[in-house]
Amino acid sequence: MTIDLTDTQAVYKDAGQYIEFTTLLLNRKDRDAELAAVQDFAGNYQSILNSMNIRYPDAKLAVAFGFSNAAWTYLFPNADKPKQLVDFEPVKGPKYTAPATPGDLFFHVRAVNEAVVYEIMDQFSEFFRDVTSVVDETHGFRYFEGRAIVGFIDGTENPSTQQAPEYAVIGDEDPKFIDGSYAFAQKYTHDMDAWKALPTEEQEKTIGRKKFSDRELADEEKSPNAHNIVAQDNKDGIEHKIVRMNVPFSDPAKNVTGTYFIGYAREYAIIRRMLEGMFTNSDRLLDYSTPINGNMYFIPSLSLVDDIADDAL
Repeated sequence: MTIDLTDTQAVYKDAGQYIEFTTLLLNRKDRDAELAAVQDFAGNYQSILNSMNIRYPDAKLAVAFGFSNAAWTYLFPNADKPKQLVDFEPVKGPKYTAPATPGDLFFHVRAVNEAVVYEIMDQFSEFFRDVTSVVDETHGFRYFEGRAIVGFIDGTENPSTQQAPEYAVIGDEDPKFIDGSYAFAQKYTHDMDAWKALPTEEQEKTIGRKKFSDRELADEEKSPNAHNIVAQDNKDGIEHKIVRMNVPFSDPAKNVTGTYFIGYAREYAIIRRMLEGMFTNSDRLLDYSTPINGNMYFIPSLSLVDDIADDAL
């Protein structure tokens, strides 16, 4: 059994020009009504996407949606569950903690046309407004040259486009959930005044790369807890990769600026080890970055979305 890329959601593609992340919490007042809303959405999901792609073929629309462990077990108590779908537990380090925050349904929408992003999420939301509350809605954007908001090129360590599905999509190790993915979403705010006050050389030591050229620094030039050292997963001497995107967001008048991190992986265990590396080793970037939420989700394959619509799990 091999991965079918026509059956996957957009878990290994470009971060987009305009981006929206939405996290919803089921009301948990009437499971039958909430399940019916999810099934109704699932039955219409692909046709909504297809219609938008026909109307705006150049928008480069990419969408992924999924379920937390809490949502999956609540909505589908008698169904099988992806092998690595668990509740996200906080990662506590000596200085900083990655918090675990509530979330049931997760949406990641991006396109080069902001109106398309709006229209898609507006249509999606029609299915859920009566049965959910909004936990978080974050509107992001592509920064200059695809850089993170802290000024460094984003995605350098990502696998290539050809390799990305191998790292982002569940394979035949979990055949019932093949072509799905695990997603970890985490929102950070940054102390941009303190970050901007750092000399460029110190910023580079913190990240582990040159700011202008994006060339990696020699190990002896980096801070011992540089971001690109402690955020790696090198279990058993092998570097394990995920598909990651760091999406800037900001309310400049409120002096609130941050990064919405989304990572897609074939194995949630890889993401977990990366987080443990960052927080237990006090990633230098965390001196300027505060995580304010975090949860893990399963992104089902398109065929599994159809099974949800048909009550066939």
